[in-house]
Amino acid sequence: MRTLIRLAPIALALAVGARAESFYLNVAGLGGEEQYEQRFSGWASDLAKLLKNEPGAKVETLSGKDATKANIEAKLRSIAQQSKPDDTFVLMLMGHGTYDDIDYKFNIPGTDISAFELGALLDKIPARQAVILATSSSGAAIPTLQKAKRVVITATKSGTEKNATIFARFWVEALRDPGADTDKNEVVTALEAFEYAQLKTKNYFETQKHLATENSLIEDTGKGDGVKAASSENGEGLLAKRINILHLGSVASIVNNPEKQKLLKRKDELETAIDELKYRKAAMESTQYRRQLQQMLLELAQVQGELDK
Repeated sequence: MRTLIRLAPIALALAVGARAESFYLNVAGLGGEEQYEQRFSGWASDLAKLLKNEPGAKVETLSGKDATKANIEAKLRSIAQQSKPDDTFVLMLMGHGTYDDIDYKFNIPGTDISAFELGALLDKIPARQAVILATSSSGAAIPTLQKAKRVVITATKSGTEKNATIFARFWVEALRDPGADTDKNEVVTALEAFEYAQLKTKNYFETQKHLATENSLIEDTGKGDGVKAASSENGEGLLAKRINILHLGSVASIVNNPEKQKLLKRKDELETAIDELKYRKAAMESTQYRRQLQQMLLELAQVQGELDK
């Protein structure tokens, strides 16, 4: 009898732990141009693959013609019905966003979805939330989306940073690079992923010798403006530090696969080359620009196809 009594608290703890689940919704919006369309959908595919082995994870991905307002709303309503206060929900929007001095909107096929509309749907989800808006103009959504138990991360600091962003690229990289796990506990938190992607984005613009057109922010207190750096002084980052995005052990087979590593490295090189080509477009003959872009996009599609196998 004493043995049963000793085991009961352990069994109860395991049962409680098993009830917590993680919900992920990744949405790749409109690209406008082929290079962006392909990259947004590729990042969404990478995210889905990285997250599929996460214990207790339920991963949904919308891209291309499926990334409609109706489908986003349906997925969010479904998560609201399934999730519990102890669960975690991570929403990742990647693509283009706009701001009309009133509301932020995420560009998708058909009618765009606004920050006000997203906020109303998110408010019905009881789980702790991390909302990552990896789009242009996303900083304008912070005042609308900020709330207790919600982390809001944006690729830009305001609605006026309107250029296409690359923050999503490095957010994905944070989930496959052990270096993002700064405390070495084999878990990448929302705060660690934010800090990794922010630094990588900053370094990218410096390396390319381009003026930075995006400046990411984080807000997880439910009030005030977003900040560039979380600290004990401003109180930001406490919730983000407690929201686990990915356990690295579950994707070790991908991270440690030499062939996958080569493909990931080549994908990174191609995306950097496409960015550089975009900046040189104005100084190039249009036919030459299109030819080089098509060659890079074709190879990028081939690399993505190998990664998706």
